[in-house]
Amino acid sequence: MAADAEEGDYFVREIEKNDGFSLKVKQCYLGDVGCVVWDAAIVLAKYLETKQFYDPSSGVNVWAGRTVVELGAGTGVVGLMAATLGADVTVTDLEDLQTLLRLNIQENQALIKSGSVTAKVLKWGEDVSDFRPPPHYVLMADCIYYEQSIVPLVESLKLLSGPETCIICCYEQRTEGVNPKVEKQFFELLQRNFNCEEIPSEKQDPEFSSPDIHILHIRRKA
Repeated sequence: MAADAEEGDYFVREIEKNDGFSLKVKQCYLGDVGCVVWDAAIVLAKYLETKQFYDPSSGVNVWAGRTVVELGAGTGVVGLMAATLGADVTVTDLEDLQTLLRLNIQENQALIKSGSVTAKVLKWGEDVSDFRPPPHYVLMADCIYYEQSIVPLVESLKLLSGPETCIICCYEQRTEGVNPKVEKQFFELLQRNFNCEEIPSEKQDPEFSSPDIHILHIRRKA
């Protein structure tokens, strides 16, 4: 996506937050999988707002002042949601998605009162010294679909996470093609170093959840 992309190259998807404001997320008409907002990203973004994490009426805010790294951020919707809730977020993806990420940060800056968000390039499996110390949370939505990326993705999770890091992974279970095989490989590899806990639907946003979309909390084995 060229830096001088025209306005007409984008269409906006609005995601309403519980406080009545909406994230306005630009997507590209043309481009790769990172250019659109996937359902799993919306399910994860809305999960970050559930009462266990964020309940202004009772003073609960797990995100305030927490450091967050989003992997494979694409449009950045999940990281942007975390930033509007008070987290200090780095949204990461490949070089060719940085323009879109920066546009979406700019577009939603007014909703970010106490948190922050910046975009950086992170290639899975490569050096993560820019992201030290380990973040409190690593967020990832729909990152498990590409066979070649499984090993580097798990490598990045190992490099990024410390003993206190909680990885929140949301993915849509797909039954066609190579997807089941890729998911199986991912979880087999992951479970060598991490414990996974699936989050039941009653702890997810009641409106934005689906039987095919799974949310997991993943932590390093002690």
